[in-house]
Amino acid sequence: MSTLVAQIAPQRSTQYAALADTLAPHELLLCPLGAQISGLHPVELGGQAYLQFDLPEEPDQDQRRELGMLAMAVAFFVRYEQLGEVQGPLLRPIETGFRPTLPPELVTTRRYRGKTNEMFTHFMCNVARFSSPLAQRPWSTLRVFDPLAGGGTTLFVALTLGASVAGIEKREQDVESTVAFIKQFMRGHGIACSEKVERFRQVGRRWSFSIGKETPQQCILSRGDTVDTPTLISGFRPHFIVADLPYGIQHRGELASLLTNALPVWAAALPPSGAMVLAWESSRYPREEMISLVESTSPLLVLNDPPYDVLAHRVDRAIKQRDVLVARPPESLRKEG
Repeated sequence: MSTLVAQIAPQRSTQYAALADTLAPHELLLCPLGAQISGLHPVELGGQAYLQFDLPEEPDQDQRRELGMLAMAVAFFVRYEQLGEVQGPLLRPIETGFRPTLPPELVTTRRYRGKTNEMFTHFMCNVARFSSPLAQRPWSTLRVFDPLAGGGTTLFVALTLGASVAGIEKREQDVESTVAFIKQFMRGHGIACSEKVERFRQVGRRWSFSIGKETPQQCILSRGDTVDTPTLISGFRPHFIVADLPYGIQHRGELASLLTNALPVWAAALPPSGAMVLAWESSRYPREEMISLVESTSPLLVLNDPPYDVLAHRVDRAIKQRDVLVARPPESLRKEG
């Protein structure tokens, strides 16, 4: 038996102070190592917050890499209570071996109003992968789609993980500023980046980037309405849909109308092995109603067993409670059952 501790990611912003503490245990249990974990509990060492857990044996190279891709933990250690005559606790760092495919600054550099916390976005991408039959697949073989892309945080997080991405955003200014940022960032970091621009009559416009030389990643950003997904991301078949629903919608009816029109289109874009992860402000739209809306307007089935039913967390006074919903096509769930 090997005892490990994970250092919970610190938060500089008080707005997200409790985010990692709340979600780190759930992310750890959902990851590919989760089935082997026992004795998971919080501990404090040297004034820092950690999660302690046991594994049957010390993690191998692939397992260490999985740990390194978690969003809510920043470092991992093997814990010893004693080494020779030296009393513990003593911690030995674990080298995870994970290196972002693109510079992390791609995610952190750009700031804009309404930007989702990058760590939370990373968490959502991970949960999508962990909750699907594709959990063992490397990110380099996977594709992520954000149908409400905003300023592109989800796209940038997924790119640094190694995935190819596509996003749709209705606001022209957001799309054009994101396109300009992508080109400037890649040029500034000496990263190969080719661009193709397409127009779709009465639907919108699409920018397609090929990023990198040896194994290029695809990045599509389309300006248009998300209900036109089949046209705007044609040729791109996502494995995962990851979206942080807009918090600026003040009326429940507006959010319900958006999802009623969009969910059937989004669900049709997913393969049987895919997964959809949505985040939303649940103090205005309760979880039970969101589940009912998703399952009544699309063929997707919501995962609502633990820990999927306890991912809600407080953010700030504006977003009193944000929740996370995970849904999958019924075909893969039947096969697993």
